[in-house]
Amino acid sequence: MVDSYPTVEEGKALVADLCASFYRLGWVSGTGGGLSLRASGGRIVMAPSGVQKERMAAADMFVLDGQGEVVAAPTPRAPPAPPPKLSECAPLFMAAYDLRAAGAVAHSHSVWAVLATLLDETATEFRCTHLEMIKGVPGHGYHDNLVVPIVENTARECELTGRLRAAIQAYPKTRAVLVRRHGVYVWGDSWAQAKATAESYDYLFEAAVRMRGALGLDARAAPPAAAADASDATLPSSRASKRAKANGAAPKRPAAVVLDIEGTVAPISFVASTLFPYARARLAEYLNAGYDTPSVQAQLDALRAQAAADAAAGVAAPAVPPAAAGQAAVVAGAVANMEVAMDADRKLGALKDVQGCIWAGGFAAGALAAPLFPDVPPALAAWSSAGVKVYIYSSGSRRAQRDLFAHTTAGDVRAHVSAFFDTTAGAKTDAASYTNIAACIGVDNVEEILFVTDVAAEAAAATVAGWSVAVALRDGNAPLPKGHGFRTVTTLEGLW
Repeated sequence: MVDSYPTVEEGKALVADLCASFYRLGWVSGTGGGLSLRASGGRIVMAPSGVQKERMAAADMFVLDGQGEVVAAPTPRAPPAPPPKLSECAPLFMAAYDLRAAGAVAHSHSVWAVLATLLDETATEFRCTHLEMIKGVPGHGYHDNLVVPIVENTARECELTGRLRAAIQAYPKTRAVLVRRHGVYVWGDSWAQAKATAESYDYLFEAAVRMRGALGLDARAAPPAAAADASDATLPSSRASKRAKANGAAPKRPAAVVLDIEGTVAPISFVASTLFPYARARLAEYLNAGYDTPSVQAQLDALRAQAAADAAAGVAAPAVPPAAAGQAAVVAGAVANMEVAMDADRKLGALKDVQGCIWAGGFAAGALAAPLFPDVPPALAAWSSAGVKVYIYSSGSRRAQRDLFAHTTAGDVRAHVSAFFDTTAGAKTDAASYTNIAACIGVDNVEEILFVTDVAAEAAAATVAGWSVAVALRDGNAPLPKGHGFRTVTTLEGLW
């Protein structure tokens, strides 16, 4: 395959040229901001820190390898020029290269980016819709809600790395992360795309600030002609709540909130791209390590029983040999059986139990941490302090759920969760499951239970059981069917 990136020398000249261009836009004044791009041969070219960006030359650039280690440093200039220093942005740039395979990353100190984070200092997201320049951000259109996560600033940029990585993981559709009172990081698949995307974002930040200040308009709201036919999907849930109050139909505070996990409190990508591959790669290792223990033997018995039930029902699935066949054959058969079930995304108790044990080891070792959406931890804390009981209902085992909430990017949040429910309560698309859970929760009126999920079929089942429901619209979630009729929310803030 031909390397489509510029050579290292071409990349050095490009970074110098682009930094001068960004300086003229007011993005990298006062030696602030920065830029880096991928070059051929797996190299990364990066502008230095603390220098006049408009005066840089190709010879001033650092060259890094794919892991962020410096392989070539620039020759120092004569005094009074400071000695070359690798950009403080380096670990943040590497986050976008690592998590998004970016071709270039820019850090801007644009005043519009800073002001966009101050439109609402409690907000964890910048949002806008129905602005033509939204189309300048890859994967977005005019009618879309453009969402950019906002993280809080730190004293030094390198200390932002964890927050930026968590935001990138939690928002799979975004191409930028805003830093409160600081600026923005933007990336693209190439230097040209990163440049165009950064310019589009800056236009939208400026438009939102000017709309608010000069006209009193909210860039998050669709225009009246579009809003007349739109559902609350086009508005943040806090605005939806206010509109409901204006119509005399404000959502009541529930006695209990039941939350789904994937696509509701954490991105679907974490489960699909991190948890599932992690467990799949360790199935044989886990079974072999604990083969002689009662717990693993019980899990193998459960897998055999499921395989036998599948065979009786005509479901194609590898058999799990009896213990007499020997450890090697049993483990090979069990792994093949679970891999087929995982490929089909089957919600089987025997499989979930094994996965949960493997994930528990990963969480305990620090290899796994769940990236909750930024609005989730403060919402859980607020509900808990207000006396609203919080429960989790997910297809993952209860053990896996507890481990996930004990090891999040926000720390251990289990203190805010009263109980965990899994498919032992019933299938999530079966109304009887929600009736069973309601009996366990023990509320006087099932309408006082609010269920938040990203799946319309689950919302429909809960509605049949008499629950109140809201469907979460998060980046990376599957689109809802037309005419679904459910209340939609884009954040857990302002649910009532």
